[in-house]
Amino acid sequence: MSGAIVSLELLLDGRTEAAVRDEWAALAASGLSSLAAHTAPSNRPHITLVVRTRIAAFETDGIGRRLPLPVTLGAPVLFGTGDRRVLARSVVPSPALVDLHRDLHGALGAGDDAAHTTPGAWFPHVTLARRLRLADLATALPLVGGELDGTVTALRRWDAATRTVTHLTGADA
Repeated sequence: MSGAIVSLELLLDGRTEAAVRDEWAALAASGLSSLAAHTAPSNRPHITLVVRTRIAAFETDGIGRRLPLPVTLGAPVLFGTGDRRVLARSVVPSPALVDLHRDLHGALGAGDDAAHTTPGAWFPHVTLARRLRLADLATALPLVGGELDGTVTALRRWDAATRTVTHLTGADA
């Protein structure tokens, strides 16, 4: 996928967001890669559902009625190759979360989805750091907490080209 992207993302409740931000801060305080370094107001812990180059208007009521939705942040995971990786918290793929993801894709219709966001290939997660050196993994992992139960409260649209966030549905915690 080349060019600017648009994504649809689930936001976490305030307590869960604060816990993830604390992990961002702990990584940064240890001199490690962390999303804490990105201070734009749009940089919030989230679970990405869809990534495309364009997302047309769609009906959000069906998604909004499902929120808030319980979620569990689980073990840390790594994405990528080479000596630098993305460090993230896995999100336990509950049946309700998987159904929401599938139904959202159905509401959107076919598109140029990023492969990692398509139904059947989607791995829900909350990113903690990008470009974390593998050599720093032993320092980073103790800074990431154990299982964390929370809720997703809102759906937002992020447009990378315009750097804008549009709140679509739910309570923006």
